[in-house]
Amino acid sequence: MSEPQVVFITGTRKGIGKALAEHFAKNGAIVVGCSRKPVEWDLQNYSHHIADVADEAQVKQIISTIQKTHGRLDIVINNAGIASMNHSLLTPGTMVDRVMQTNLRGVFLVCRESAKVMRKRKYGRIINFSTIAVPMNLEGEAIYASSKSAVETLTRVLAKEFAPYGITCNLVGPTPIDTDLIRAVPKHKIDALIESMPIKRLGLFADVINVIDFFVKPESSYITGQTLYLGGVS
Repeated sequence: MSEPQVVFITGTRKGIGKALAEHFAKNGAIVVGCSRKPVEWDLQNYSHHIADVADEAQVKQIISTIQKTHGRLDIVINNAGIASMNHSLLTPGTMVDRVMQTNLRGVFLVCRESAKVMRKRKYGRIINFSTIAVPMNLEGEAIYASSKSAVETLTRVLAKEFAPYGITCNLVGPTPIDTDLIRAVPKHKIDALIESMPIKRLGLFADVINVIDFFVKPESSYITGQTLYLGGVS
């Protein structure tokens, strides 16, 4: 009988991260998650760390604990992120720093430390998050879209650097999903965005999970450096 996969997911307190943790745990994986605040739920085969992914020491500690406890790391999903939905003229520099620290620096640190563990077994799947705000150049999301565009470039470069170690790196680009991330956005703006998309509806957790399941399959070993946007956006 093969060993269960060990999966590390960032930003698991709620939303997509929580849905992913539940999905992988239900399918028999050992799931490790993190967020800056404690989770308010229990899940079998799940352990949680309170950490900021932009903090290098904290990221190193989590990955070290995973290695010592489980001896392996098969899948990493960089879900943690901060959105900034505001006109550029109204966006303070402190928000720019916060978004870039979490969305870019955090992703880099988790990828780097995870790959150090994965390369020992010559196997790994890393999934990062982009957004349709990148190809659609959405107004009001200059900093958020820019941070995710940087993550796309980072992922493509890491895909080349990590390929010799059997590690793939891919991206999923969700449409708006009914989470806290969009609830502060006026309804008419969300409606207008949906109307501009080929598939005219909000995304679902299941849509994101479907793409991630494809990317993390052992049979997807020949797919790396790719971004798959949802909703028909290209």
